[in-house]
Amino acid sequence: MKRSPRIWPALAAPGASWLLALFGIPFYAVACVAFGTIDPIFRDAVPQWNPLAWDFGQAHEVLTSVLSGPLQGVFLRTVVYVVAAMATSFAVGFPVAYFLARHAGKRKLLLLTLVIVPFWVNYLMRMLAWVNLLSPSGLFSRFMGVFGIHYNWLDGSPITVVLGLVYGYVPFLILPMYATLERLDWRLVEAARDLGATSRQAFRLVTIPMAQAGMAAAAILIALPMFGDYYTNDLLSRSPRTEMLGNQIDFYVNNSQQPQRGAVLVLMLSALLLVALSWYLRSTSRYAKERTK
Repeated sequence: MKRSPRIWPALAAPGASWLLALFGIPFYAVACVAFGTIDPIFRDAVPQWNPLAWDFGQAHEVLTSVLSGPLQGVFLRTVVYVVAAMATSFAVGFPVAYFLARHAGKRKLLLLTLVIVPFWVNYLMRMLAWVNLLSPSGLFSRFMGVFGIHYNWLDGSPITVVLGLVYGYVPFLILPMYATLERLDWRLVEAARDLGATSRQAFRLVTIPMAQAGMAAAAILIALPMFGDYYTNDLLSRSPRTEMLGNQIDFYVNNSQQPQRGAVLVLMLSALLLVALSWYLRSTSRYAKERTK
């Protein structure tokens, strides 16, 4: 029986309505706050629900501050931290995903469970555990002291913030990378080895190109929350020297009388992430077309 072409839009309608209600409307509310006004007496944000009456003066000031003002250092620091955390996450997570997909054998289910177990513990509690480990009297600091390394990990250290981001989000990289590597046609790797390629050459010229779509998806998946993260910095550093955009947004929204600036930063960060997401969608679409040729 031939199905009506209208059945697919009908099936997608509940999900689209859900996204509109839980993403589109709140995002519009943030825009209304960003381009609204401030109550002169109570200093609260007054959203401007009419787009025709939006005031872009505050947005221009924030944009200028990010490009050439006080927030420029915070923006660049955020990008550097996220890039460093992503690179470290790939260095840690890709070998784990590769081992699970290729060599885990009967232990695969057990090892996958161990990767997922951290999700069972609240993120805040896991970061507090890191605070206890890295404190001057903590187990890790005392262990490093045995080798003559005395370092205050919690005194505004960028290394601690980056490692905290890696620890918090590397499982989100391992799982999609494992799913991608699991579906690869490993006969192509064996064919490359039969044709004289070394294991390193086969990995670089065959495995990596086939896994590029999954690598891009994993990178986007961990970059999105990293850019807006502020809990990790607050718990492991609490120093202005390591502040990220997420910390600035939290400050403006909850601890200042300038909630508009926080809303503008949210929109700017969303625009930046939208560019990255658009690149990912274009690259995966191009990759899919090349595979179908």
